[in-house]
Amino acid sequence: MEQFPASLILAGAGRMGGAMLEGWLEGGLAPASIQVIEPHPSEALTALARRTGFQLNPPAASLRPARALVLGVKPQMLAEAAPALAPLTGPDGFVLSILAGKTLANLAATFPRAGGVVRVMPNLPASIRRGVSVAVASPGVDGPRRAEADALLRAAGDVEWVTDENLIDAVTAVSGSGPAYVFHLVEAMAEAGVAAGLPRALAENLARKTVIGSSDLMRASDASAAALREAVTSPGGTTFAALQVLMRDGDGMPALLTEAIAAAARRSRELSG
Repeated sequence: MEQFPASLILAGAGRMGGAMLEGWLEGGLAPASIQVIEPHPSEALTALARRTGFQLNPPAASLRPARALVLGVKPQMLAEAAPALAPLTGPDGFVLSILAGKTLANLAATFPRAGGVVRVMPNLPASIRRGVSVAVASPGVDGPRRAEADALLRAAGDVEWVTDENLIDAVTAVSGSGPAYVFHLVEAMAEAGVAAGLPRALAENLARKTVIGSSDLMRASDASAAALREAVTSPGGTTFAALQVLMRDGDGMPALLTEAIAAAARRSRELSG
């Protein structure tokens, strides 16, 4: 049984916050221990609350400090929301933030009563419990708090913990933004298929299912991505010819991705101030 916190307030249940909430409920977190603050609840969130029994937008006067305050609001809305949220944590609890660009120092200053802060970068596959999250904790997060934070994150997929907060910018660039790179790969493969003469519907279907199947194969295999690539590539064959272009020095895929990830990491640092 996962070691979930005894009480939890989720502030912001949009796409990512809502996905994590569903994972907690499926993982065994008691609905009675959950309070959700979402000014604009979707029909799906309202139906989920009705079906499972967690409190959605309880009266402000009934809110008390929780063991875990999970921040899922938009980063630019934190300053506006903070005065109402800050009293909802205390020295025995912790804040878990999935807000891009908000550092441990920023969060600790915003929530001075909290016993500790965990900063997390999740990614979109968390919505189907196949995400990967990278977390870093402030010194106040002791063993029990860390275990509870870990349980909350594992309900949405895999978790990696780091000790150097500076790594979060690169994490954001690789895994946080990474799903968009994969989706664009499917787009580009489909367009290239059309250019090669395939009907658009067929090209899009082939590109999509090839990426899905390759992902499943990689998940099922212990081999490295490089080893799997080599297994598909016959010397002098069709795949070899394509990879000569994709892996070309200077303007091939490795160079483009290096440039793209550097740009994303740079933007993450800018957002962090």
